[in-house]
Amino acid sequence: MAKVAIIGAGSWGTAIARLLLQNGHNVVLYGRETELIERMHQTGYNDVFLPGVKLPDNLALTSNMSDAVRFGEVVVLAIPSHAFRATLSAAVKDFTEKNVRVVSVTKGIETDTLKPMHEVAEDVLADRRFDFICLSGPSHAEEVARDIPTTIVAASHHLDAAKDIQKIFMGPNLRVYSHADIIGVELGGALKNVIALAAGICDGVGFGDNTKAALMTRGLAEMTRLGVAMGANAMTFAGLSGMGDLIATCMSRHSRNRFVGEQIGQGKTLQEILDKMEMVAEGVLTTKAAYLLSRKHKIEMPIVEKVYKALFENESARKAVADLMSREAKAEEWDS
Repeated sequence: MAKVAIIGAGSWGTAIARLLLQNGHNVVLYGRETELIERMHQTGYNDVFLPGVKLPDNLALTSNMSDAVRFGEVVVLAIPSHAFRATLSAAVKDFTEKNVRVVSVTKGIETDTLKPMHEVAEDVLADRRFDFICLSGPSHAEEVARDIPTTIVAASHHLDAAKDIQKIFMGPNLRVYSHADIIGVELGGALKNVIALAAGICDGVGFGDNTKAALMTRGLAEMTRLGVAMGANAMTFAGLSGMGDLIATCMSRHSRNRFVGEQIGQGKTLQEILDKMEMVAEGVLTTKAAYLLSRKHKIEMPIVEKVYKALFENESARKAVADLMSREAKAEEWDS
């Protein structure tokens, strides 16, 4: 039985808390919005981020992050990528001398530094003893919270740490595989959101399955090229954290990134869409990071470039697709 602190009472943090309690672990869930935490305590529901899902009676809730972090032998970070560094920096003073397992379920890239989350953690926790584990894969919180069978990957530079987290999270409705390619797993989880935006744009414009299938397939090729340039194993992108998560995110009604793309395809501006959203669509900031990484590593990523222009330069979706279709003829090779 593990003592687990979950930082972030959004949909995924709440779903994980429920899952781990079912697995028999001791769990504290921290949320920064005191009003929401109090309402969750009173009603037994997270009505903002996970409506309709009853919370376990033995779920401990707090709006004091220090209390949560001091409790946890395992600290799960279920927060947006843009808040990852600041949140971890605020928590670091409460890490004890013991070796803490830091688990990230964040799927993004830090825009300012272009670093994945494990490198951000290495910056912030440089003088602490910790193991960093990334959990990723096709795993909509709305489905995990309703006990729908789901499979994900636990990745770490230290495979023993990944296997320990595998044991803690694995249960009747969640199967977990261990993995050593943390950069590939993290990039798969982040970059697929950019392709999901493209898939949503395709839906919004009114294109069909042919178009979306092409975007997903060629998008996976782009994800793989950039991942390999950054030190990942190409085969990782054929697994759950790459292809698996890409399929789920591009096709699902739960996907916030696909929804944002759909609205863009229907002619709305990015700001109009974001102003009406309670939850974060990680793919928006990841698009900017992926575009900058493609330029840094001199990797051709035409779909990413077109999503970037649609989001930040107001290029029309139809022009973007026309430009992609009229590119120079090539052989279908994974690096072309």
